Amino acid sequence: MVARFSTLGIGVALARILGPHEFGAFAVAMVALLALLSFNELGVSLAIVRWEGEPSEIAPTVATISVISSIIIYAGCFLGAPAFASAMGAPSAANVIRVLAINVIFDGLVSTPVALMQRYFRQDRKMIADQANNWIGTGTSIGLALLHFGAMSLAIGRLAGAAVAAVLFIAFSPEPLRFGFDPVKAKELFRFGMPLAGASIVVFAVQNADQIVVGHVLGATALGFYALAFNLSSWPLTVFSMPIRTVAPALFSRLQHDRPAMHKTFLGCLELVETITLPICMLISGAAVPLVSFVYGSKWAMAVQALAWLGGLAAIRILFEFIYDFFVVLARSRVVFTVQVVWLIILVPGLIAGSKAYGIGGAAMAEVAVGLFVLLPWYMAELGKVGIERRLLLGRMWLPLLAATMVGLAAHAIAGVISQAFVACTVSGVLALVVVGLLGYRLRSVIVALRATLRGATTAERGDGESELPQRTQGRPPWELEPAQEPAPAQGVVPG
Repeated sequence: MVARFSTLGIGVALARILGPHEFGAFAVAMVALLALLSFNELGVSLAIVRWEGEPSEIAPTVATISVISSIIIYAGCFLGAPAFASAMGAPSAANVIRVLAINVIFDGLVSTPVALMQRYFRQDRKMIADQANNWIGTGTSIGLALLHFGAMSLAIGRLAGAAVAAVLFIAFSPEPLRFGFDPVKAKELFRFGMPLAGASIVVFAVQNADQIVVGHVLGATALGFYALAFNLSSWPLTVFSMPIRTVAPALFSRLQHDRPAMHKTFLGCLELVETITLPICMLISGAAVPLVSFVYGSKWAMAVQALAWLGGLAAIRILFEFIYDFFVVLARSRVVFTVQVVWLIILVPGLIAGSKAYGIGGAAMAEVAVGLFVLLPWYMAELGKVGIERRLLLGRMWLPLLAATMVGLAAHAIAGVISQAFVACTVSGVLALVVVGLLGYRLRSVIVALRATLRGATTAERGDGESELPQRTQGRPPWELEPAQEPAPAQGVVPG
């Protein structure tokens, strides 16, 4: 959380230095980078987190595949950058894309160390590398921006930070970075990773279709406003949800052979995340006008059109991404892939229609409508198929949802009454924190239980106690294991 909070100030500083058009050009480059990062290591690094035996059995092969595939993908990006930039309405961003996309190679290099840190719950070491990435990158970007390097300042800063972080990730890795290639293990890894890589590409398309459509239909300047609103709405996800997502898959995978405990842990984690994030998401929507004015300044006022809707979208995304991680651990990649494909097919026409009719606000409205009325019922149905019934999910969610709605309405009313942006944000923020505190107080027992489960999972993984995994599973890839018996009825980014 400390690492994530530091990035918020960084984004604010850079947005105030750069204008909407320059910010939009960088957003075009970031869309390209995120597209490459969605599949550059072909999905094989996650196998380290889920591997039932010693990760050293597959780590050299994973490292080799990740680096070679990342280099090849970057070469394609270098050649295709001008065409992509023109299609996004920002031809001048081609060189920014080429520089920023070098991060893909760094990401491939550190994918194995990062996966090992995730497996062993070494978020302490990961935080150091992330912070070095953030602050070195930020210092470089701000210095170059003040020297009028424009969007290129952000690209060079990102690259500088990622280079330093890569050195630290390799140094802090629980096991030394080694390269090698075992054809048998590679075949197993490709069988596991390729469906996930395909799903990740579709996930990227779903998560970034709005920015692609806005850039193509409305141009780079409108994309700058939309990207800023999207980044601001993502604060709850960035600060609270993403750190938990770095731990949750490893925790779920330790519980694969105790499905009741796995289901209980999923519901507990989800309730905790939503209790914290839902009121904050709705606060952002309700206080959109004073928030943009106070944080970014009056020149970014147009971003309010999208932010009023994107706060609600952030709440939906937090839920969907958590379910996505759960299904990945359950090896239900077909479900994940199908949902994402249908989401994309429905979303793109809605984004185009919304953008043409109502600008960036229409694009945000389309995102919320598809997520709420198409994807949410589908995900709930799929959870029911793996033993998490709708009534259990709603039982955990109804109170945080009700409280968050009240926070959003109150923040909107406060913004209409108090004209001073800082005062309006302060009053609304205090109200949201009080609500979060009251909701969180109810979850004391849930927090204690989750800490005990996490402590037990870490002890078993580090070998400090007897593993609960059956001996017949040791050393076998998890995607070849027999499914656990169900009880009788009553599933990146560049470092930093």
